[in-house]
Amino acid sequence: MAKGRAKAAAPAQHHGYEFGGPLGTLGISIGLPLVCYLTAFLCNDVSGCPVPSVLHPSQLSLETLKRDAGWPANGVLGLINAKAFGSTLAYYFLSAVLQAVLPGEEVQGVSLRSGGKLNYKFNSFNTAVLTLGVALAGTIAQGPDFALWTFMYNNYVPILTSNLIISLLFATFVYVRSFSVKAGNAEHRELAEGGHSGNIMYDWFIGRELNPRITVPILGTFDIKTWCELRPGMLGWLLLDCAFVAHQYKVYGYVTDSIILITLSQFIYVLDALYMESSMLTTIDITTDGFGFMLAFGDLVWLPFTYSWQARYLAVYPVNLGILGTVGVLTVQGLGYYIFRSANNEKNRFRTNPKDPRVAHLEHIKTKSGSTLITSGWWGRARHINYFGDWLMSWAYCLPTGISGYIIQRHSSGVEVTQGEARGWGMVVTYFYMLYFAVLLIHREMRDEEKCTKKYGKDWEAYKKKVPYRIVPGIY
Repeated sequence: MAKGRAKAAAPAQHHGYEFGGPLGTLGISIGLPLVCYLTAFLCNDVSGCPVPSVLHPSQLSLETLKRDAGWPANGVLGLINAKAFGSTLAYYFLSAVLQAVLPGEEVQGVSLRSGGKLNYKFNSFNTAVLTLGVALAGTIAQGPDFALWTFMYNNYVPILTSNLIISLLFATFVYVRSFSVKAGNAEHRELAEGGHSGNIMYDWFIGRELNPRITVPILGTFDIKTWCELRPGMLGWLLLDCAFVAHQYKVYGYVTDSIILITLSQFIYVLDALYMESSMLTTIDITTDGFGFMLAFGDLVWLPFTYSWQARYLAVYPVNLGILGTVGVLTVQGLGYYIFRSANNEKNRFRTNPKDPRVAHLEHIKTKSGSTLITSGWWGRARHINYFGDWLMSWAYCLPTGISGYIIQRHSSGVEVTQGEARGWGMVVTYFYMLYFAVLLIHREMRDEEKCTKKYGKDWEAYKKKVPYRIVPGIY
């Protein structure tokens, strides 16, 4: 489990509140789940995206809104059902079993404040390949009527609620269990530096324990944070995309280039992340943040259910891009991926072996703490250049939806889906990811800057003079 001699971790100082403190974290904990539900109901396959009643606020009534939104007849009880919750639990259990039994990469994490390093086993890529392979076989056999796709599409909201409940349980479990952390323990358990302010709400949200682990009989030991980071949610994102593609084919008899493009782009992004799974050990999520509701909800709910909004939209309102449109989106996607992966590879190679011929030419600053800051190559263009590539890729997820919005009209002869007066208003949903992701990356960059300023001091100031731009070279 862990190697190195255990010692008492250096006393962690209170680093001040983030996210607006207790009130801010309370608002986020309530507000973000509401965003997921509002999008699920106000952009739907019942009446439109957005629903018609929202376009005429002067005529808006609760009954009309509930009808247009497809609100369950049994009210909030319809937000979940036993089959969806049981199936979601089975999905998590399968992921845990595959984590235990499939071969994987055995690596050590970074050095801890308490001394030593934790051991990790990573096989998310193998898990995804096996799971998607089985899903592919089912699709070949049953087409768009494959039970997995129809179940996920028809139970979208109950599955969303199931994952929300699981994230709440995870956050509460690790919060309560964190009070059993003792100084100098042999398991190298320690509290996150910013996660024990003494305020229950804030610490529950941010996460008190840095690397909570649990031992399951037969299956072995699981690192809860890294397990949640890339396993259930990331693979769930791809499965939701596939369910939406299957629905489009089932309803229209064809699959558009736009939904194929989005799905393939997201497949590349996710499978790349899973293949490079061990690289997350040096990210701020793993090295600094505790595991609380922020990461549990973000990994298990927010990521799969908001990042797949575009595919869900296109499942109901198909968009054909044509050759020029497809080339344009692919160009943006390719540029973003090239910057993102090239920058990260450059950094990882330099950290692993500075004498590697591919990175030996890079200029750098040797800090008093012993670390090295690269001042040329990709990292000489901006201090967080990888974030720029990541953000460019988010454009490619949104652009295929075009100027979005649709209205569903039901006639005696059938159902007609047109844009009508909803044209443009759907962009609030389909382009939300691009704007949200920019805010997320800027906030993360600000956290990185604060952390590095404290860690490197004057060396960081010297680094900023050599590399003045934060994310976008020449702009920001």
